Amino acid sequence: MGVGTSPPRGVYNVRPMTTTSPVAEELREARARTLELVADLTDEELRVPRLDIVNPFLWELGHIAWFQEKWLLRRVAGAPSIRADADRLWDSIAVGHDTRWNLLLPARAEVLDYMRGVLLRVTEKLEREGAEGDALDFSRLVLFHEDMHAEAFTYMRQTLGLPAPRMFAGARSASESIAGGGPLPGDVEVEGGTYSLGARPGGEFVFDNEMWAHPVEVATFRIARAPVTAGEFLAFVEEGGYSRRDLWSEEGWRWREETGARHPVYWRRERHGVWLCREFDRWIPIAQDLPAVHVSWFEADAWCRWADRRLPTEAEWELAAGGFEKRPFPWGEGVPSSDLANLDWGAGGILEVGALPAGDSPCGCRQMMGNVWGWVADDFGPFPGFAPGPYAEYSEPWFGTRKVLRGGSWATRSRLLRNTWRNFFTPDRRDLFAGFRTCAR
Repeated sequence: MGVGTSPPRGVYNVRPMTTTSPVAEELREARARTLELVADLTDEELRVPRLDIVNPFLWELGHIAWFQEKWLLRRVAGAPSIRADADRLWDSIAVGHDTRWNLLLPARAEVLDYMRGVLLRVTEKLEREGAEGDALDFSRLVLFHEDMHAEAFTYMRQTLGLPAPRMFAGARSASESIAGGGPLPGDVEVEGGTYSLGARPGGEFVFDNEMWAHPVEVATFRIARAPVTAGEFLAFVEEGGYSRRDLWSEEGWRWREETGARHPVYWRRERHGVWLCREFDRWIPIAQDLPAVHVSWFEADAWCRWADRRLPTEAEWELAAGGFEKRPFPWGEGVPSSDLANLDWGAGGILEVGALPAGDSPCGCRQMMGNVWGWVADDFGPFPGFAPGPYAEYSEPWFGTRKVLRGGSWATRSRLLRNTWRNFFTPDRRDLFAGFRTCAR
C-alpha cells in the first residue's frame, strides 16, 4: 500500500484465538491499540510537517517495532534483525529528530509488515519459552514503550488537527453523563514529616528514574483538591496574565515572547467574546469545569504567580497521592477502573474536575491519577544512588533539561502507572494532555 492509497478501515487483527502467555497477549493487545490509533488515517494524513514536537507517523510506527525487535529478539534471543536497514531507519538515538523527514522510509504496507513480523516472532518465542528474568523485564520495557507511543499518537492527532480516532466514537457522549462532575474548589491540608520518595525495591518492573525510595523532609502543606480548571485559567488570560512580565520567570517570558503566546495553544476568542478550544478537529466552547489542558510548565508557573499559589514538589505530590503508607494508587491497592480514574481512553477525552470521587487520595485530592498529567515544580533529575538501567538512554540524557509530570492522562495506559511514576518533558511543551494542580504559598 503505497502513497496515494487509503488504508483498510477498522482494526488490524493481530490476536490469535488462544494464548498460553499473558505477556504475549499484552504485547498483542498493545499493538492492536497502536494500529487502531492510526488505522483510519489516509496516506496523506500520515504525512506530517516538520515540527519539533512530532515524528513522521511511519517513522514512529517502524520505531516501535524496531525497539521491540532490539530488546526481545536481538538482545534476549541473539537473533539478527529482520531488516538490514532497521538501525539506519529507526534507531532513535542514532537517527536525530530533524533527520527523520529526510529518510527514504518504506511504504505503509511494508512498515506494517515489519511490525507484524517482529510481533509474530516475539510472541511465538514467549509462547514457546515463557518469560523470566531478562525476557520478562524487557517484555515489560517493550510493552510500556509502546504504551507511551500510543499516547503520543493520540496527542499527535490533536496537534495536527486530525479527527479524533474512531475508537472514541460514543465514548465522549457517555462521559458527559458521569456523576460527580462540576467544580471542586478548596484545599486540603497534608501533614508533613519524613517521606520516602520513589519506588521501593522488590516490586514489579519500575524505570531507573524511580529508583529508589529515599527519605525527604516535607513540611505541612495545603494542596488543591482538584486541578486548575479551564475557567480559572481563563480568568488569568482575560486579566492580561500573558502580558505581565512580573508573572513570568526569565525563561518563561523569553518563551512567551518567542512564541507570541497570548492564551493556551488550542484556544481562540470569537468576535462576540466567546472563547473556543480545539478538540482534535472541532472547535467547541470552553467548558469552565474541565481541567485546563495543553498548558506548558511556563504557563502553569505564571498562573501560580498570578493566583499567589505554587506548583507542588514531587515529594508533596506523591505524599498527597498515596500518603506515608505509600499506596500504589491514590485509592489504595485496587487496579485502576473507570469509576476510579479516567485512563485508557475510556471516556474519549477529559472529564470535569469533580468527577470520579471514588478515586480520591487519602487526604481527599481528586484525580491525582488520570484525566490530565500534572506539572510539578521539580527539574527532572536522578534520585540518590542513581544507576542507569539497561535502556541507558531512557532517563540520564535528559536530567536537568526537563520538568516532571505526575499522574497520567485520559490517554495513558492504566498498567503503566503507579504513584511513583515520573514523566518528563521540556517546560515549553503544550501538546501534552497536561494541566496542573497547585499548593498554597
